[in-house]
Amino acid sequence: MRELCVAACLAVAVPVIANAAEVPRQIHVIEHAVTDTTAHIGAKADNLGDVLTFTNPVFDDADKHEVGTDQGYCVRVAVGKSFECIWTLLLATGQITVEGPFYDAGDSKLAVTGGTGAYVDAQGEMNLHARDTKGSAYDFTYTLR
Repeated sequence: MRELCVAACLAVAVPVIANAAEVPRQIHVIEHAVTDTTAHIGAKADNLGDVLTFTNPVFDDADKHEVGTDQGYCVRVAVGKSFECIWTLLLATGQITVEGPFYDAGDSKLAVTGGTGAYVDAQGEMNLHARDTKGSAYDFTYTLR
């Protein structure tokens, strides 16, 4: 009976220890928001349901070398406050997809929903930070587990 308990405890503990040992991987890129376009569905400059689309170049963390692109769309869900977004980061070694809010003011945190190639098992989150008040460049920090 004691051997059964030890075996059962080990069966549960080993995966937990293995997962605890995993170190999150971070990828930091800088998006240059040069193609952002909003299709307005109402007469105002900011309407529920407005759609923001983009396909922008992304650069390394030193902002020196273009390393890929991103593409996606966001739907205005709270006028003057936030969009809900889905997009894909395309790099030479694969793609990473994200989904979540983009706030008009302040940083945003989006869920990593998957990937391809080197990122086929991607899970985690992406922090988005505006590099200036004009919205012309953004830090994207992906933390993958």
